[in-house]
Amino acid sequence: MHAEGKKYHGINVFTGNVEDMEKAGVIEPLRVGIQAIDSATEAGVMILRIDDVIATKASKGPSTPPGGGAGGDSDD
Repeated sequence: MHAEGKKYHGINVFTGNVEDMEKAGVIEPLRVGIQAIDSATEAGVMILRIDDVIATKASKGPSTPPGGGAGGDSDD
C-alpha cells in the first residue's frame, strides 16, 4: 500500500487487515519515536561503557598481589 502512495496504511493488530490508520484514529506521536531512539542510544552507550570497564580490568591484570595473599598475613 505504501508503494501505491497510501502512506497512512498499516496493519490493524486486532483484525490483521491492512487499513488506513489515520481514518482508524491510530496515530503514533513523534515523541514515541524520539523516545525509542533515545532509549536505544542510551542502551548502546551503557553497553560500550561496560565493555570499556571490562577491557580496562583485563588489561591491568589481577587485583590481588602476587602470591594470592591480602598482605600483612604472614605465616612466620
